[in-house]
Amino acid sequence: MHAATFFDGVGWREGVVELVDGRVRLSDGHSDADLPRLDGVVLGGFTDHHVHLQLVDHAQLSGSRLGRVVDLGGNPGVLRRLARGGIKNAPATSDSGTFFIPHPHPIPRALVVEFAGAFVTAPGGYPSDREWAPEGSVREVADERAAAKAVAEMAATGASCLKVTSNSTAGPIFSDDLFRTIVGLAASRSLPVVAHAEGPGEAQRVVALGAARLAHAPFTEHLDDEEIARQAASASWISTLAIHDGLTRTVAIDNVRRFHAAGGTVLYGTDLGNGPMPNDLNAREIAALREAGLHSDALLHALSPMDPLAPSATLLFLPGASPATADPLAARPLIPADLKV
Repeated sequence: MHAATFFDGVGWREGVVELVDGRVRLSDGHSDADLPRLDGVVLGGFTDHHVHLQLVDHAQLSGSRLGRVVDLGGNPGVLRRLARGGIKNAPATSDSGTFFIPHPHPIPRALVVEFAGAFVTAPGGYPSDREWAPEGSVREVADERAAAKAVAEMAATGASCLKVTSNSTAGPIFSDDLFRTIVGLAASRSLPVVAHAEGPGEAQRVVALGAARLAHAPFTEHLDDEEIARQAASASWISTLAIHDGLTRTVAIDNVRRFHAAGGTVLYGTDLGNGPMPNDLNAREIAALREAGLHSDALLHALSPMDPLAPSATLLFLPGASPATADPLAARPLIPADLKV
C-alpha cells in the first residue's frame, strides 16, 4: 500500500493505492502516516469528446491513455455494438503515434464508448455527400415527422447526445424552426444537441436555437465579446483546434481563449478520424489548448478524466509530478511495479 495524491475530476485529494487481485486499485481517504508515498500523482483515463471510431483502428485506443471516447457521427448499429461490448485491449505495440505500455500481466479492460449515432442533417446537407461518411451514418431530415423518427431511433440505440450538422459552406442547412424543433425533440429524450456549426453566423445561430454543445470551437469567424459571453453562459465547446492551420487555427484559438476567460466550458476533443493523428492523447491538441490559456487544473478539466475510484477505472500515473506540475502528456498506466518500495 502507498499513499497517493489523485485528481477526482474536480480537484486533488488524498488516497491509498494497493494491489487487489494483481491489479492496482485506488481508495479514498487519508492514509496512515507510516505508509510510503507514491512519487507522483494519479488520475483516471482521459476523455476525447469528439471521435469517429469507424474511421480509425479503434482497437488501438484501448491501449492508450484514454478511458472514454464520445463518437460524434457514425452508423448507430455499429456504435451500439462497440458501446455494449467495449473496445478491448489491443496487443502491446509502439510507434510514433500510439502509446502502449507492455505489461507482463495485461489487465482486461474496455474503453468506455459513448455516441451520438448518425449525423442528423437537412436533405443534401453535410456530410451526406462525403465519401468518408460510413454507410448508414447520415439521417436526412426534411420535416418534423422525419426529425421525430430520427431522434427516436438514436435514443433507442442508446445514444447519449444528438449530432446535428449546420454547415452552410457544404450544402443545405435546417431552418431556424426545424432546428429548434429538433432541439426540443431531443430534449424530450434527454439528448443534448451537439452541433457541427460551420459558415458565417452558424455558431451564433445554433447556440441561440438551443444547441448545448459545439462539436468544434468556432473557427469560421471571430466572435465578438458579447457573443462569447452569451455562449459561455449557455453552451460548451469541444476544442478540435489541431485540425486547423493558418488563419483558421488563429481564429479558433482566439475564440477559445476568450470563451475560457469568460467562464465557458472547453472540452478536449480531436475529431479523431479527420486525417492522421495518434490513437491516444494528441500532443498538438494539448499544445493548442495551452496556447488558448488552459493550463494546470483547467487543462485537466477539459480532458475530463474518469473517476479513478471506480472499480473498472484505468489508473494513470505521472511519475515525479505534483498537482502543480501535472502534465497529461507525461501520464502512463499505473502498474504493480510502481508500488515496489
